Amino acid sequence: MDVTPYYHCASRCVRRSFLCGVDPLTEQNYEHRRDWIKQKIYALSQVYCIDICAYAIMSNHYHLVVHINRDKAQALSDREVVERWQQDHKLPALIMRWLAGQLTSTAELEASIAIIDSWRSRLWNLSWFMKELNFDIAYQANREDKCRGHFWESRFKSQALLDEQALAAAMAYVDLNPLRAGVATTPETSEFTSIQARLEALNNQQQTAPCLHPFIGNPTNEKLDGIPFRLMDYIELVDWTARQYRDGKASLNSVIPPILRRLNINQYNWLKGCTELEKHRSTAVGCIYNAEIAKHALSKKRIHLLRLDG
Repeated sequence: MDVTPYYHCASRCVRRSFLCGVDPLTEQNYEHRRDWIKQKIYALSQVYCIDICAYAIMSNHYHLVVHINRDKAQALSDREVVERWQQDHKLPALIMRWLAGQLTSTAELEASIAIIDSWRSRLWNLSWFMKELNFDIAYQANREDKCRGHFWESRFKSQALLDEQALAAAMAYVDLNPLRAGVATTPETSEFTSIQARLEALNNQQQTAPCLHPFIGNPTNEKLDGIPFRLMDYIELVDWTARQYRDGKASLNSVIPPILRRLNINQYNWLKGCTELEKHRSTAVGCIYNAEIAKHALSKKRIHLLRLDG
């Protein structure tokens, strides 16, 4: 969060049995779990000040691209913080009394404000968001499977997305996961993905899909809060990138989507980023200039960077 508000996150199931879909060994159908994850992501996005830019829910893992909205969390009133936290958590008796205006001492007031301030910090904390998401799914799955133990193979993995190039590449990578895995033939038929949700919303003449961070087009418009490029550019970008996967060609089409030109993306590195985002030990994705800024801000000598510029 010190260098970028955008992150790509992924969590994978530890057990042989599937997170979702149909397990070919046991023939047991876990398809309903996809909806568990989608609904929990949507629910948490209403509590946390963490915006969902892209998601894909696969058979044994899921991906998220998120925007951490710290300014939004800090601008909330104390009552708004409590109202958000209350949506998914049980409030302690002290805070219930604070809401009702029944506190009788300065000590109680100070204790209440301290609790609310801790919740405010959690509202833009990615670790808290992912912990609550993974705990809920693991709890439901273990209860359904009548077993105990770890459900996820490790703590979630994350990559910092240092610039617009990295954000676009990560979102396309996530939205095209089903196509890359061979379980979908087009972006619009990729179930349980943000690209399908956005296209369905577009077909229904909606501004944006429910609970997804909107595209605002103009990154210089500070009054708008959203993804800093146009939805139609992104859809064209995803479609173009999908065709490269299916053709399996190293060479590129002569017609390049506007967003590739505007973001000054190196075409070879773009395809590399969209197909190999998780194959490298990268903790950050972006251009070398922004990586140098990140190293300085984090006081680090080295960052494992998946480079997108020339």
